[in-house]
Amino acid sequence: MKKQIKSIISLFSICAIISIVLALTNAFTSPTIKKNEEAAANAALSEVLPTGEGFQKIDLSAHSNIPATVKEAYSEKNGGYVFKLETTGYSAGLIIMCGVSSDGTVSGTKCLASGETLGYEDTFGDLLKGKDVSNLETVNTVSGATKTTGAYRSAIKDALNAFIILNGGVADTRTEEEILADNLATALPAADGKFSISYLSAFLSGASVDAVYTADNASGSVFVIGKTFVGVDANGNIIQTDLESATKSAVESAVSTVKGYTEVDLSQYSDIASEVKAIERAENGTLIFELHAKGYGIRGGNKWVPASGKPIVICLSMTADGTIIECRTMAQNESGSDGVACGESSFYSQFNGKTQSNYAEITATFTEALTIDGYKSAIGHAFTAAQIIKGGN
Repeated sequence: MKKQIKSIISLFSICAIISIVLALTNAFTSPTIKKNEEAAANAALSEVLPTGEGFQKIDLSAHSNIPATVKEAYSEKNGGYVFKLETTGYSAGLIIMCGVSSDGTVSGTKCLASGETLGYEDTFGDLLKGKDVSNLETVNTVSGATKTTGAYRSAIKDALNAFIILNGGVADTRTEEEILADNLATALPAADGKFSISYLSAFLSGASVDAVYTADNASGSVFVIGKTFVGVDANGNIIQTDLESATKSAVESAVSTVKGYTEVDLSQYSDIASEVKAIERAENGTLIFELHAKGYGIRGGNKWVPASGKPIVICLSMTADGTIIECRTMAQNESGSDGVACGESSFYSQFNGKTQSNYAEITATFTEALTIDGYKSAIGHAFTAAQIIKGGN
């Protein structure tokens, strides 16, 4: 019994001595560790705002109107700020550091953490340097990586708006989705705020029109040219009366082209594949297809590279005799470099001029067979659908 008590006392003494030694060590090293951490943090701040001096962390709890993506903010004595942002691109956890100079322009950006797959989060920020909140969106997102680059640009816009707010100004903190919804509703109030993007109409209306949104209640459409949203009623009449002549002409031309097509009722044809989502037909027999290809996003996926669950959206025009006039990838959610590749003109323009007899000869540098196979399969279904609606085999 005495031996056990003696052992317990010895063990207790050893633990007490170790605790004291650790406490003393921590007392000596803690200031050094803290100093090193502060130096590392300041180095990161200085990287995106090289002219910054004397950084001070800001208590964001005192500013309820700061965008939610802004997680930390630092001011410096020259009037600049650095913001730590967190957003979601292709996946959650995209963390960005953004410096804003005293004149309200982006001085630099750096991706601190990312779950993205394409690598654009490491380079896209360079395109935003020197931009302010008024011209940031002149930098286009990257085709094939719109989720990553769109989220990146939106986060930087939040940083610029936070800069305005912290300097006592008023900023528009709406998300890009909210701004789009508001612009559409203003252009065509009769739609009750419910729209669907029309890939077909945007495709056939030409390069002068960036996008077309149709009202879910069939009250009309909104044609987008740059930052101008033009409402057109169900009869094809332009609602706005104060348009510039060039914009009005472009919309009138687009409306005329759209009105020249009639949507094919696919419910009449039981043999048309599900990849064929819509067909519009002109009086001369030209067909416009909206196709949803089942690539890696639909048929792929593993624990390392999960599938998006979304198709590759393709639009193509076809002559009455079955020759592809033009093919475009309108949207894609494939994985990695394959997704980027199928969203680039160098790939999809290869189908221009092809027929049912030779479209399958198109090659690609894709490493993922499901992407190219799904793409070609959808185009094959377009050729078949064209024959079906013409009464052929």
